[in-house]
Amino acid sequence: MLSVNNLSVVFSSKKLFENVNLQFKPGNCYGVIGANGAGKSTFLKILSKEFESTTGEVLIDKDERLSVLEQDHFKYDDMTILETVLSGYEELYSVMKEKDAIYAKEDFSEEDGYRAADLEEKFASLNGWEAETEVVKLLDGLSLLAKDYSSMYVKDVEAQDKVKILLARALFGNPDILILDEPTNHLDFKAIKWLEDFLIEFEKTIIVVSHDRHFLNNVCTHIVDIDFQKAKMYVGNYEFWYESSALAQKLLQDQNAKKEEKIKELEEFVARFSANASKSKQATSRKKVLDKIQLDDIVPSSRKSPYIEIKPAREIGKEVVEVKNLSYDDGENKFENISFNVLGKDKVAFVSRSDQLINNLFEILNDEIKDYSGEVKWGITVEKEYFPSDFTRFFEDEQINLIDWLREFDKHNEGDAFIRGFLGRMLFSKEEPLKKVKILSGGEKMRMMFSKMMMREPNVMTLDQPTNHLDLESIQAVNDGLKKYSGALLFSSHDLSFVESLATKVIEITPNGAIEFNGTFEEYLENKDFQQKVEELYNK
Repeated sequence: MLSVNNLSVVFSSKKLFENVNLQFKPGNCYGVIGANGAGKSTFLKILSKEFESTTGEVLIDKDERLSVLEQDHFKYDDMTILETVLSGYEELYSVMKEKDAIYAKEDFSEEDGYRAADLEEKFASLNGWEAETEVVKLLDGLSLLAKDYSSMYVKDVEAQDKVKILLARALFGNPDILILDEPTNHLDFKAIKWLEDFLIEFEKTIIVVSHDRHFLNNVCTHIVDIDFQKAKMYVGNYEFWYESSALAQKLLQDQNAKKEEKIKELEEFVARFSANASKSKQATSRKKVLDKIQLDDIVPSSRKSPYIEIKPAREIGKEVVEVKNLSYDDGENKFENISFNVLGKDKVAFVSRSDQLINNLFEILNDEIKDYSGEVKWGITVEKEYFPSDFTRFFEDEQINLIDWLREFDKHNEGDAFIRGFLGRMLFSKEEPLKKVKILSGGEKMRMMFSKMMMREPNVMTLDQPTNHLDLESIQAVNDGLKKYSGALLFSSHDLSFVESLATKVIEITPNGAIEFNGTFEEYLENKDFQQKVEELYNK
């Protein structure tokens, strides 16, 4: 068990949280949530002893092993894939290295023999004979494309594969306490599904920060919310926390409702959610289900969501875009013979094993890349806008403030008062609209980009990873706003809930062509015949 007592973190200019007292027990998965800057990652670093708190202590039971998902993707570049994962279990790895060094000696002494015997006994007790088999199982489960694990170096794999190697390193050796900061970042949906199943069956303690709502809902038994400079633990997954917090806010604002009526509504909500939870994956595993939800757990959050609603100025026609035999090679990534159609009010999720392929395709569709072969034909009614994954070029002017920046996209010349009100709904209040755009955080720039989209009123939008840098509440607001959008969407995202809620069609981009699936994203993932066709196209 891991516990924190009277934990506080105070910087010179900001208090993150204070007097935190929590216990993390085996068999449970704890999702840590909070607004951007609330201190989620700092909290994990304190738990793993990477960062020292201002006051308080972190206690871990004797002999319990703690494992952390590393964030430095280059740290193990000079090690092989196999060795990197094995090194995640420090005690076993140390025994293996010493044992190999002894056996490599030319002048093997009697003393070396005794030491080797001790090491062999220790090696066996640490399940060392199954270690390499376990590593292969983890890496295969995460769908690592590199297969030569024992001789291939980490520096020679793609960026998304480095994430999988670091994740396998954290999972290896059945640690007692597992701390994961954004474990689904850059993972494909197949790997995320495998990770969910692995963690659901994991019998020890898991503490995780993630912006992936689907992931939090599937794996978490508890939520730790960092809010009001406190950290409070709730029984339930993210969906329960989110819906109960919204309900609490609604009841708080309902001045006409009697106390008895509010209690009844809360009780009905808890009963309904508990019944659904009993049918979840957690209930069929060794994890505890949501059977201890209390009414006093339900409190409103202090966090606010931005206002997202994009209304096309012009109705979209039947033809949106037709792509024929599109080919492009940037020197490192290439695709050939990409063909597809987008019609009417399609909301198309673009997926690929390479984010760069989708990025290049979207750049071509939006006239950012011109040296390609093939044909791109947009419909005559189309008024399109592009939200690139790398939007830094929009914020390079060091002198311009938020009002001046947004005025450029005010197609109806509404004026500064309107822009100020608009920015207020996007959570830029008081004097914040006078800030320079250059100093905005990643999440604030994302909100400005969505402000731009709303101002431009397009009937077709291309969105490349539009939930990056956003906190969970902003992701939900974007998701809800795009559900109402009446135009056509071409988008990519690693957020499974986001994709499932929006996609009416899925187009997979491979180096050897594109393949379309007409249906929901859930149907796409579950259709084995289609997945076999996808595999054949990748291997063509």
